[in-house]
Amino acid sequence: MKIKVCGLKYRDNIKAVEALAPDYMGFICYAQSPRFIGGMADDELVNIPTDIIKVGVFVNEDADSISKMIYKYKFDAIQLHGSESPEFCDMYRHEVQVIKAFGVDENFDFAQLEAYRNSADYFLFDTKTPVHGGSGVTFNWDILDQYKLHVPFFLSGGLSLDNLEEIKKITHPAFYGVDLNSKFELSPALKDTDKLTKAFNKVKAE
Repeated sequence: MKIKVCGLKYRDNIKAVEALAPDYMGFICYAQSPRFIGGMADDELVNIPTDIIKVGVFVNEDADSISKMIYKYKFDAIQLHGSESPEFCDMYRHEVQVIKAFGVDENFDFAQLEAYRNSADYFLFDTKTPVHGGSGVTFNWDILDQYKLHVPFFLSGGLSLDNLEEIKKITHPAFYGVDLNSKFELSPALKDTDKLTKAFNKVKAE
């Protein structure tokens, strides 16, 4: 089970989370998010170990801006959290890993993912809200049984120390990783490394 910690932006906190050795670290490039990395120095992420995949998170951003941010921060992957088309996602697959995020509720139609099956390396299923993630709210995980493709997926949306044990009941063969964000914070973008340490232990425990 892979672990992604998303929504980082403070230098010392980034280093502290880095020391926990997550598989992915996410940095939000969406100005309306309280976790927006605007103003972060160009070389801020350059020394993160190469075995940690650096993810830039975008919401309906234009292609030129995304390309500039990939170059500026040396992102290894991008997470597209808006209404980006399969064709848009596919433009970047020669350059970085592509994670396409979808907001899920009880009415979510998994059939729409068919169009993205060859345009994304991973899917991310988050709780559908107007704020494009970071809501701290879970969705009904039983709906994941309706997902029939083989594209690996991350689970996001309200994961916390209180419900991480429950994810072990999810037996879907494409379940690839968990995305930890708002329930592991002291304040927006400031991660609680004590909580994250406990979460890592829970996820990695057999």
